[in-house]
Amino acid sequence: MSDYTDHDKKQDTHILHSMGYAQELERRLSAFSNFAVSFSIICILSGGINSLAQATSGAGGAAIGIGWPVGCFVSLVFAVAMAQISSAYPTAGGLYHWGSILGNRFTGWLTAWFNLLGLVTVLGAINVGTYYFFMGSLGTSYFGLTDTTTVRIVFLVVITGAQALVNHMGIGLTAKLTDFSGYLIFATAIALAVVCLLAAPSYEFSRLFTFANYSGEAGGNVWPETSGAWVFLLGLLLPIYTITGYDASAHTSEETVKAAHSVPRGMVSSVLWSALFGYIMLCAFVLMLPNMEEAAKQGWNVFFWAMDSQVNIIVKDVLYFAIFVSQWLCGLATVTSVSRMIFAFSRDGGLPASKALAKVSPKFRTPVAAIWTGSILAVLFVWGSSLVSIGETPVYTIVVSCTVIFLFFSFAIPITLGLLAWGTSKWDKMGPWNLGEGMFKLFAILSILAMVLIFVLGIQPPNDWALYITVGFLVLTAIIWFGFENRRFKGPPIGEEVARRQAEIAAAEKAVGER
Repeated sequence: MSDYTDHDKKQDTHILHSMGYAQELERRLSAFSNFAVSFSIICILSGGINSLAQATSGAGGAAIGIGWPVGCFVSLVFAVAMAQISSAYPTAGGLYHWGSILGNRFTGWLTAWFNLLGLVTVLGAINVGTYYFFMGSLGTSYFGLTDTTTVRIVFLVVITGAQALVNHMGIGLTAKLTDFSGYLIFATAIALAVVCLLAAPSYEFSRLFTFANYSGEAGGNVWPETSGAWVFLLGLLLPIYTITGYDASAHTSEETVKAAHSVPRGMVSSVLWSALFGYIMLCAFVLMLPNMEEAAKQGWNVFFWAMDSQVNIIVKDVLYFAIFVSQWLCGLATVTSVSRMIFAFSRDGGLPASKALAKVSPKFRTPVAAIWTGSILAVLFVWGSSLVSIGETPVYTIVVSCTVIFLFFSFAIPITLGLLAWGTSKWDKMGPWNLGEGMFKLFAILSILAMVLIFVLGIQPPNDWALYITVGFLVLTAIIWFGFENRRFKGPPIGEEVARRQAEIAAAEKAVGER
């Protein structure tokens, strides 16, 4: 990063100091690295493959050919609106600070809790997805493993522990691996697309724009039987669920050079590139399918069924290995994101044991306690929720269906507050990445409408329990806030508190060796 001058560093540090925080984390992420963190979490080779049946067992080819771009646009409107705010307030745990600055300490606290719950559960869900991909591709055939709760949890402990260890050892190592992940995802997605096209029995491009209705038994009961229009809308959950996690660019703001410029670009570009390469990859996969009706019947097994029947075994296994590594790196980047959110919220006293969770290692310049806490909570969530069922449905499945609702809700809160605060004393200074008032407000309104759509789709059968989980969490949140946190939690520093902290800031930076 030879173009990162002393002036640039002073500017980044000045912005942080003006918000009342020390430069304890180390700025080692280039603009590309910031992009790569979000691109790695989105990981079209993870959600795009593991959730593929939501499209192929729904509206068929049109769910990809038409539904993927529509769903990606829904995610893009959030990313664009958040990019505007991130340029003005480039701090770790960005959403929490935006919710506090543009609203008040309650809206900041609410944003933090929804974002944290979403990040911890999505880390668990990503690594569970990696486990099932490994079992379906390599684990059973080459290692003779059988899917049991014990095998699943041991697998999660190993891969999540490795992800936490890499994060523990410094942002420099994490950046190298997520940079590699960015290139690997690009290369593997293109390779998979080429293999699919070479293996395709014919090129029926019309199937990409042909609507079908494979709900019910015709689609392996991925979706309950419903109307064609509704099953198409439900299929939008594939791109919407896949294209998320780009808030990681904001969470790593304090480790990114020229953050006010780099973070918004990383956020938006990660969505755009994921949308493009995901579209190419998934369209090629649909063209490879020998028969859409037979593919729909496979339900959640459609990817392995198609690869087994159409692709050479050696080529297939090489692709499987590259996809597995990409999915592990997706989890690695997610650990980075969740730990920075825990760190940022804790340094303002937002969590139990906040002093420990906000501590930065002088040797590695990472929030070590936050890294391991987020990782352990993700594994415990998977373990505990897998043992309990409501009816025939494991609690894990129900909560994961809420995960994206929680995440997008944490995006929508600061965006809505920004819509109301634009031009007021709460937000009278924009960052260098500036859409202008008209464009920002347009994307903010679109984000609110998109949030309504995501919520409505996210609570439909077979995920109807998500409504009760979400409402229950809101009630629990209200009890915690009014019963405890309203009197205790002060929120981020403002006004005179920022000036008072300057001596503490200097001491904190000296303790970690920041020059």
